[in-house]
Amino acid sequence: MINLEWYRTFKAVYEEGNLTRASERLFSSQPGVSLHISSLESYVGYKLFERKPRIMVPTERAIILYDYILDALQKLEKSEKHFRKTGKGNRKTLSIGMCSEIFQTLFEPNMKYFDFDIIAHFGEYPQMLKELEEGILDLVITPKKNKNQNISYTRFFNQEVWLVSSNNVDTDEIEKAILNKHWNVVENELKNQIWYSSSNVTGFIKQFWLLNFNRKQYNKPNYIVPNMNSIIRCLQTSNGIALIPSFLCEQEIKNKNLKLIWKCNKELRDIVYFAKMNKQKAKNEIETIETIISKEASKYML
Repeated sequence: MINLEWYRTFKAVYEEGNLTRASERLFSSQPGVSLHISSLESYVGYKLFERKPRIMVPTERAIILYDYILDALQKLEKSEKHFRKTGKGNRKTLSIGMCSEIFQTLFEPNMKYFDFDIIAHFGEYPQMLKELEEGILDLVITPKKNKNQNISYTRFFNQEVWLVSSNNVDTDEIEKAILNKHWNVVENELKNQIWYSSSNVTGFIKQFWLLNFNRKQYNKPNYIVPNMNSIIRCLQTSNGIALIPSFLCEQEIKNKNLKLIWKCNKELRDIVYFAKMNKQKAKNEIETIETIISKEASKYML
């Protein structure tokens, strides 16, 4: 199904006749607007605009398409305004991309402090950053960066990544080898363990093997589960080991629900950023989120 944002972008470019003015109207970036137009042209199979210096001239097909979709888009815009007006206090809505663990740990305790609506999106970081560029998301909380100069990154949180295990796993040989810096023994012992992972931990495993054993090939996990909190729950009921950011497992270790094997190489860290477009359409709300979530994250900083 076609992305509705492409039509909204097409309408703005058609009416403004200029990519810059259209991007300002949409509170989006010019590359994002250009990407939407190119995507729509690929989808419909013909050129919609003649691109000239500082002006976008609609083709005959663009004129037909505009007339065809205008009524439907205007109805959608009216319905959006209607529901915003009838909503409680005419609150703004922010769409935020993040991993589920960040939401559960940092957002859930603070939802009462937000005087605007929040839609939380969970997904792969490259896709969420792409949606930030396209104006679908207002903010992304991410350990990943891309090269788009229209996105600014504010570092606000970093944690070590620890190697932990179920309480019933015999880790004496591993811990002894770590203490004596017998890295070949450590590597071989770890290869014989049952590993748990999730899609957002695979990067940790690659870094772990490279930093500690100088290996690009890493030990593939036995079980891949939905997220890191799932890993923690699995380790509490089944035998295995995993790499987990300390902010998620520190309390579980204190409560003796998990066993800490190794705090790993100090270079293995989970560094998290607020990613937002340089031209923001909800600056005050984003600043509120950054203040509240940074304060909550500080409780877990080592």
